[in-house]
Formats: sequence, structure tokens, C-alpha cells
Amino acid sequence: MSFWLPVWTLWHRDLLRFWREKARVVGYIGSPLVFWLLIGSGFGDLGFFFPGALVLTVMFSAIFSTMSLIEDRREGFLLSMLVSPAPRASMVLGKILGSSTLAWLQGLVFLCFVPATGHTPGAAGLLEAAAVILLISFTFTVVGFVIAWQMESTQGFHAVMNLVLLPLWLVSGALFPMAKAHGWVQWLMRANPVTYTVSALRAPIEGRAGVPAPAASLIVTACFAAALFALATALAGRKTARTFA
Repeated sequence: MSFWLPVWTLWHRDLLRFWREKARVVGYIGSPLVFWLLIGSGFGDLGFFFPGALVLTVMFSAIFSTMSLIEDRREGFLLSMLVSPAPRASMVLGKILGSSTLAWLQGLVFLCFVPATGHTPGAAGLLEAAAVILLISFTFTVVGFVIAWQMESTQGFHAVMNLVLLPLWLVSGALFPMAKAHGWVQWLMRANPVTYTVSALRAPIEGRAGVPAPAASLIVTACFAAALFALATALAGRKTARTFA
């Protein structure tokens, strides 16, 4: 109970905060939806761009939900968590589960538009896609937590997100397949962890294996999430002056 009670409390708190800010749903889902319709219609292939747009939806929701960590520091809530007897790992897990749950739910809402793409994944494919979306939500939430923990302002957080994550998404296979990329871009795509999240989601939606392979994509994504979670827990264990600022 000393571990799971803080997890549940922080998870529940994040969901309540989200419920009170309903405009976030429109922003997080509406923007990628418009992007998918415009870009997909321009290239004439809504089906190909759908998995990438779904990953973008989850990424936006997960990353910017963790921005509340900066607000918690400013309001003093983070300090009260750090001085409590609760394990640091439970605090990290609770914050991450709250944001990743929101990102997962918004990803499921976006998944409801899959019939418009012409794909028919079936019940098994939809369940597999939902599970993959959950893994992707957790992964991007941990990324946001690691970055937000070290930021002092929301402006700096936005700057880092736009500088790092958006370019990674652009060369993840969301806009063009790896086979059509130039040589050095292909190497960049293979080294990009976001490439594997898009590939892992593309397989159950399109009903066929892609490049990288679905199994390898899931393994890389899971290992990436586990490594970042260990880093997030280690960062939370360090009492720095910035943390209490």
C-alpha cells in the first residue's frame, strides 16, 4: 500500500485535472486530425498517413500532459511529494500513468477514424492497436517527464519539444516510407526510436508487416521506455536546488 497508494492518488489527480480542462481534448485530437486530413488528402493516401497521425496525437497528448510537472513545482505540490515518505518510484509511476492514460484514451478516440482510411483491421487488429497505443503513450510520457523534470519554465519545455520531437517524427516513416528515403536519411530513420513506434502501430492497422519488423519495433519501443523510466526514477531521487525552486 505504501507504494501503490501514491501511484493511484497521482493518477487520479491527473485525470481530474484533465476533466476540468475539456478544451485540451479538442486541441490534442483536433490538430493531428486536421493535419492528417490535409496532408493525407494532398498526397492522396489517407491510409498511409493514418498511423503516423495517430502517433502524433499520442505524442502531443503525452508530452504536453507532463508539462503539469513544471506547474506542480511552481505551486509547491512537487515539494510536498518529495518530502513525503512515499517511494520516489511510486511518485514517478503515478505521474507517468496519469498522463499516459490520457494520451491512450485520446489515441483510442483517434483510432475510431480508421474506417475512413479504407483499412479493416478487425477486432483482433483493433485490440492489438489499442495495446500498442498504450505502450506508445507510456513511452512518450516518460520522455516528457525526463525533460520536464529538468525545465524551469513552460517556454523552455515547448522549445525543447519543438526542437527534438517534431523532427524525430518527421523522419519516422510517418510521412514517407523508409524505402523511398535517401541513404543517409535511411540510417537516421533506423536510429530514430520514433520510427519503431510508427512501425509497431502500422502493422495491426494495415494488417501486414512493414519495415522495421513489428516484433523488433515492439521490443525497441519497450526497451526505450524501460530505460527512460529508470532514468526518470534516478532523476527524481536527486534533490537539487532546481527541484525545490
